[in-house]
Amino acid sequence: MAVSSEGNFEGDIESVDLAEFAKQQPWWRKLFGPECGLSAEKYSVATQLFIGGVTGWCTGFIFQKVGKLAATAVGGGFFLLQLANHSGYFKVDWQRVEKDMKKAKEQLKIHKSNQIPTEVRSKAEEVVSFVKKNLLVTGGFFGGFLLGMAS
Repeated sequence: MAVSSEGNFEGDIESVDLAEFAKQQPWWRKLFGPECGLSAEKYSVATQLFIGGVTGWCTGFIFQKVGKLAATAVGGGFFLLQLANHSGYFKVDWQRVEKDMKKAKEQLKIHKSNQIPTEVRSKAEEVVSFVKKNLLVTGGFFGGFLLGMAS
């Protein structure tokens, strides 16, 4: 392929579908499995990244605003409780709090199990399957989410 003096390309130019090319690569199938790329057949790569990025940005932006509001409310609540405690509006029985915390720790130790519940395991498998089938949308979503959190 040669470039003419006007900057035009001379020769045949081959168009490559990036999603299809990636699915044909052995490293892609080895890493993400043969079932990946279900939505890649419906939409172009740019469309998938755009949809994932926009939804991720919106989610990240809302998550950031709600997180700030929740942190302010919880912090303000603790501040007001400390202020009321020091002003004498109520008295905290710290010995009783400590006793109740010890009971709660013992209950957690009794119910502690190293096995993951089957409901959690099945949901995790569903999430992994979704991510594998919609890799570009998911990648765009996480990128957009991080940008939304930063803005």
